[in-house]
Amino acid sequence: MRIALSQLAAGVSPEENLRAVVDQTERAAGRGAELVVFPEATMARFGVPLAPLAQPLDGPWANGVREVAERTGTLVVAGMFTPHEDGRVRNTLLITGRGVDTHYDKIHLFDAFDFAESATVAPGDRVVTAEPEGAPGLTLGFATCYDVRFPDLFGALADRGARLVVLPASWGAGPGKVAQWEVLVRARALDSTCWVLAADQADPATVGEPPATRAPTGVGHSMVVSPLGEVTARLAGEPGLLLADVDPAAVEEARRVVPVLANRVGLR
Repeated sequence: MRIALSQLAAGVSPEENLRAVVDQTERAAGRGAELVVFPEATMARFGVPLAPLAQPLDGPWANGVREVAERTGTLVVAGMFTPHEDGRVRNTLLITGRGVDTHYDKIHLFDAFDFAESATVAPGDRVVTAEPEGAPGLTLGFATCYDVRFPDLFGALADRGARLVVLPASWGAGPGKVAQWEVLVRARALDSTCWVLAADQADPATVGEPPATRAPTGVGHSMVVSPLGEVTARLAGEPGLLLADVDPAAVEEARRVVPVLANRVGLR
């Protein structure tokens, strides 16, 4: 499967960010991509009030993503914010195209490094997988940013048949954070013996934006990691479109060689 990771530096306008999604999806499809992954918070970056920007899953932003996915024949995954009944929002991945129309609400909220995502975002409560048309037997799992620090989620996705885990992010900057990002992505690939497709927001400094004080606005370094933890393709900090070919059969070989899922022992 040819996949594309679009490392955007999202702004605060959902309309402008949707135009970027359309442009990047068309470019990726033109280069043969079947799956196009955008970062967390593609609809609008962190650091601004989210509730006024949130839209339902049948709103114009999501429908715009659906339209380009349908037109290009791709499966598109893009981060957005949806309303929640308590006045907060959900941090949602829209997953649409190739016979799939579902969503994942981020389970583990980023209440760390002096940031409190839970103040404005309500957590999700379900593990999500999907099987795109035209790829029989290929199950994708989904996680978002801070979820990468929680191995149990990736194990649960593998238990549900996932061979590829799609991981959009808007990683917080700071000392050592780029190194942590890479270590965690590679570790979760090894834990689950899955491909991990990690698409982060670009570093805002690379497009002339002032550095974030606390809000997680991205560091770049999107990467494709094999089921044995090898980084097979990556970007640096600036915006870019990363294309790579991934072989789901590598998962079966990894699980034969290193059967960590089969060897697990419950300790609780």
